[in-house]
Amino acid sequence: MENPKSNSFLERIRALPNFDYSGEVASLAARHGESLLLLQAIIDEKFLTKDDACRYWADAMNVAYVDPFASVITEEAIEKIPSEVARKIKAIGLYVLNNVLTVAFANPNDPELVRRLGHIVQMPISPVFALPREIEDAISIHYCTEKGLEESLGELERSSLFDRPEMAGEKLADLAENNALVQIMDEIIYFAMRERATDVHMEAQETHCRIRFRIDGNLREILTYSRKLHRALLSRVKIICNLNIAETRFPQDGRFAMQVGSQTANFRVSTIPSAYGEKAVIRILAMAGKKSMFTLEKMMMSQTILQPFRRLVQNPSGIIFVTGPTGSGKTTTLYAALHEINTPERNISTIEDPVEITMPGVNQSQVNHNIDLKFATILRALMRQDPDVILVGEIRDLETAKIATEAALTGHIVFATLHTTTAPQAIVRLLEIGVEPFMVAPSVIGVLAQRLAARICDACKEAYYPSRETLQRYFKDEGLTDVPFFRGRGCAACRHTGYKGRVAFHELVLVTEEIRTLISEGRSVQEISRAAAKVGYKPLRYDGLKKVLLGLTTIEEIENNTSFEWAT
Repeated sequence: MENPKSNSFLERIRALPNFDYSGEVASLAARHGESLLLLQAIIDEKFLTKDDACRYWADAMNVAYVDPFASVITEEAIEKIPSEVARKIKAIGLYVLNNVLTVAFANPNDPELVRRLGHIVQMPISPVFALPREIEDAISIHYCTEKGLEESLGELERSSLFDRPEMAGEKLADLAENNALVQIMDEIIYFAMRERATDVHMEAQETHCRIRFRIDGNLREILTYSRKLHRALLSRVKIICNLNIAETRFPQDGRFAMQVGSQTANFRVSTIPSAYGEKAVIRILAMAGKKSMFTLEKMMMSQTILQPFRRLVQNPSGIIFVTGPTGSGKTTTLYAALHEINTPERNISTIEDPVEITMPGVNQSQVNHNIDLKFATILRALMRQDPDVILVGEIRDLETAKIATEAALTGHIVFATLHTTTAPQAIVRLLEIGVEPFMVAPSVIGVLAQRLAARICDACKEAYYPSRETLQRYFKDEGLTDVPFFRGRGCAACRHTGYKGRVAFHELVLVTEEIRTLISEGRSVQEISRAAAKVGYKPLRYDGLKKVLLGLTTIEEIENNTSFEWAT
């Protein structure tokens, strides 16, 4: 329900072209401790950015502003405040420092509220300000647990909704809109986000169903539930994706979005029939505008790859490919490269599916399959937009590949991704999809292949000494003896896996005149690899083993993420 005061306030400030929004926000905060609807209206109408508006609001109350989704939130701080209390007073613990608990409040200038919370947690409180919507969503995510999910699923199973399972098919749509079912599905998504999962697998087995999360590249079983809940849960997923809930015989693909705080989280869904019922996989895409913006320096690239790659991105024309499987961080690397050359003098445009990272000064377009707005369609239009730099999220077909190579040949620098196992294979892949060798040879200037390995958990990291056989197998000519490797023992911080987070490793092919000749002649991947090795090319496994020696990941992770052919 809209606030009439909020509307009249907005009408008043819209009529004033030179209105001092920052001063008004500070004045509102000082005079009206509960005028948060007006603050939210200023943000929604984009009179001020969210961060600026909240900072002015907080400054007027002499506290700091903190975005819970951009701040460190520790388990210790979450455990200090019971969930019922957090939800009731709209507050969430962020971290404990010097025995003081920093807490984000919607109303931090209420001394009685701060005092009472300090009494509950038995320690001093340092209050900061956060928007109520962000606090509520942060609470939903950080207070979600496996035990809570299991209890919710158990209660749903015991409810009268499933007393007559034969009715479920007839009233599936109504069932999928049931509040309890909606809440459980939200909890599953929130828990996946809390656990940093990239994918949620919901699958039916012979006697039960299970949910698995892909975390740090590895699938982990999170919980099991009754088969009689499965169709209802999948119907809920289909409804929010606008898919056909009655269709269970054919695969379906869809998307949905959820508001999380002031940002939008995007999800891609795929369903497929299986022996015991449908399986759904939910891919968790980056929160719009909230994916971490890495620079090339922060990506921990080896110097032997970082320096030549930096020189590549400064080229005025040509195609630079980043290759690797889905979820290997290709988009992050491409944006780190764009960051290097993003200046007011350059017209930079991107075509993505979807837009995962927002970058100031860059024109970003999103593919829309519902209206047949494809990569090739937007790319052709961009060529008439006086571009200097073009980023193509993925080259999937001959039409897009041809336009991209033509753009490179006509004086533009093009960044793109391909799904290939190694860097040299990307060049051959272009030929295989139908691009003529005489176009590929002069247009491609470099290919970076990337993988992600699970990173050793810093909280339980320990050294050990591998056997001589292991050293000999992986480091034949290095003469290494008594070199400590590292691994994670397993602790609560990493869910007893020994891994938390991920680290990238790379290989880089610089396209030389010799390689151009080989491309023109249609030579093999092996010949291109040998020519690339003359100017410093090393396979993925080589860089991965360097990350092992640095104590960032384990031999097992490199073994799992690189091809066997590179073992020798």
